[in-house]
Amino acid sequence: MAEVQEVKKERESLFSKKNRKLITDPLNDSNPITVQVLGICSALAITVKLYPALVMSLSVLFVLSAGNVVISLMRNLIPNRIRIIVQLVVVASLVILVDQVLKAYVYDVSKELSVFVGLIITNCIIMGRFEAFALGNTPWKSFLDGLGNGFGYAWILLTVAFFRELLGSGQLFGFQIVPESWYLSEGGFYSNNGLMLLPPMALITVGIIIWVQRSRNTELIEEN
Repeated sequence: MAEVQEVKKERESLFSKKNRKLITDPLNDSNPITVQVLGICSALAITVKLYPALVMSLSVLFVLSAGNVVISLMRNLIPNRIRIIVQLVVVASLVILVDQVLKAYVYDVSKELSVFVGLIITNCIIMGRFEAFALGNTPWKSFLDGLGNGFGYAWILLTVAFFRELLGSGQLFGFQIVPESWYLSEGGFYSNNGLMLLPPMALITVGIIIWVQRSRNTELIEEN
């Protein structure tokens, strides 16, 4: 009788190096906006001010993380033919929940974001992570993947909004940062740059972030 050797498989820790990379990679090397070029529309549309950008970031973070977990839990039950429909139902349900919470607690911001909250349903980042990751991985890994991509999306939005609001209106989160005495109307030398409030400047700001990112990490530069 052949000797059977029992091989004990080591249990992977919750925050192993591999699991931590699920959170850290989307912040830089696999960033959904600057590397994968997904979710660009909201980066252009709602980054005039920091506050709506923060609310949108938190909304996408919640929908992506919770949706990834739900899809992962159902991954062995979803027929392949209708998986896209199931994914849309999950993300639509979560977006409706977010929309109702915003209307209940931050109504003014919900009006300002208006259609863009609903358009989270069509956010390529969310559907992409459902399809590419959550359908093939455990709920915990899917949750970490959702957090990583959510934070990767959020820091780009907040960075763009920071420069657009500061240089476009001299404010941050609605509070005046540039002293009134600096403005030309008060005898100073400064004037707000109105171009920063226009959508093209969001695209240019994202482009500058991409240029800085690729300058620091040349492995991200595609070869022709």
